[in-house]
Amino acid sequence: MKTLRLILGDQLNYQHSWYTHTSTDILYVLMEMRQETDYVVHHVQKVIGFFAAMYNFATYLQKRGHRVVHLRINDPNNLQSLAQNLDWLIEQNAIECFEYQLPDEYRLDQQLTTYCQQLSIQSKVYDTEHFYTTREEVAQLFGSKKTYLMESFYRTMRKKHGVLMEGAEPVGGRWNFDSSNRKAFKGNPSQVPSHEFSHDYRDILEEINRAGVRYLGAPFADRFPWPTTRKQSLEVLDFFLTFLFAHFGNYQDAMHTGHWTLFHSKLSFSLNTKMLSPREVVNAAVEYWKKYPERVSIEQCEGFVRQILGWREYMRGIYWAKMPDYQQLNFFGHERSLPDWFWTGETKMNCLKHAIGQSLTFSYAHHIQRLMVTGNFALLAGIHPDEVDQWYLGIYIDAIEWVEITNTRGMSQYADGGIVGSKPYVSSANYVDKMSNYCASCFYDKKSKIGEKACPFNSLYWHFYERNRALLEKNPRIGMMYQLLNKMSNAEKQAILEQAETHLRNLQNL
Repeated sequence: MKTLRLILGDQLNYQHSWYTHTSTDILYVLMEMRQETDYVVHHVQKVIGFFAAMYNFATYLQKRGHRVVHLRINDPNNLQSLAQNLDWLIEQNAIECFEYQLPDEYRLDQQLTTYCQQLSIQSKVYDTEHFYTTREEVAQLFGSKKTYLMESFYRTMRKKHGVLMEGAEPVGGRWNFDSSNRKAFKGNPSQVPSHEFSHDYRDILEEINRAGVRYLGAPFADRFPWPTTRKQSLEVLDFFLTFLFAHFGNYQDAMHTGHWTLFHSKLSFSLNTKMLSPREVVNAAVEYWKKYPERVSIEQCEGFVRQILGWREYMRGIYWAKMPDYQQLNFFGHERSLPDWFWTGETKMNCLKHAIGQSLTFSYAHHIQRLMVTGNFALLAGIHPDEVDQWYLGIYIDAIEWVEITNTRGMSQYADGGIVGSKPYVSSANYVDKMSNYCASCFYDKKSKIGEKACPFNSLYWHFYERNRALLEKNPRIGMMYQLLNKMSNAEKQAILEQAETHLRNLQNL
């Protein structure tokens, strides 16, 4: 039976069972489409990275004897639509059966489900063979509970998969070493190794420009720094374990102007395109820790494992449990637009200047920069979650909706009202100063709440709690904030709230 198999841009699983055997009756297709480049404005490195990784994957399959069609963005036969391209390929090749792997984005899942219902030929869907969990596993674990608790899920995963376990107990006697993973980076160790590739992808950038694709950010097309094959991804993993792993846990929340990744692995693009599997990354980390316990402590290892086996799988489960309603949630009713400087980095707030500037330059920022700098500001300023979603989904090379929207609309913006996180993650300048060196050279004064040079975070923080008192005051995790707010004199509170209002009227010029 002549079969067409679709491979989406985030389904570059070199180890998938599809590729175990070759057959002249099976035709694989990868597509570069305006449908996918245009649903938000993406960072140019994201577009280049996906196109390069798809090209390399197609080449890999062809060298192993598979029949492959790779529709490039400017191919005259490319109709720029998934359904139209599939129709054309099915007709041109007399296809009798269409097969695809479960998409990880709801919109594509719906599109392909609808498409197959209208097909006159057979169709079949396969698992991507990537995740630890099924789509439904998180929802099944928590049942009808309103709030899902990541820690409960994480412990269940550890037990189920035997990761960092000694019988029924966690290695080291604790499930979670998060309290040990919150150190600020003070320059020790003095050398922070970094690993970037230097691919020449100017031809891909030229094709993107010729197609008229809109994008943001710096391309670095002549020295593209990201891995775009499985072999390169394994090289990044090996570099992380050898040179960075020993300090990852300690400094995973730290931010520093001199180091754009510090000890983070930069594996998220490889994982989210499926060039690497979460299981092999976790297993490699645990094996390295076992082999070199004098180099890597349990705190470092557990902190890394928690990000992948815990948080990543948990977010995917939330996504499939709550979509499509999740993308409409706006718990606080926020309506403001993002300031223009989110697209330029041109702000006097040094923390935002660096976090946004880094994102525009490298298409990357680590989780605390996303959560407690850009996300924190957007939440305090009352930015509409749709705008926040679109910015995060576009700017980061690893941003695919299943992982982006749950982190953004859930963890970062609390727009889901507490499904992902048990409280809003907001802070004044104090947290940013504690975890970074950003405040040291800022135009604004990190200690001041009132005045022209008062850090906007300080007054916006209290304004957020005051304006959302009816929604948050009974939350047991933030009761202390309302106790402090209630202890302020009327004059002090009024001055702070007026200062915040001034900032909110002047967002474009902060």
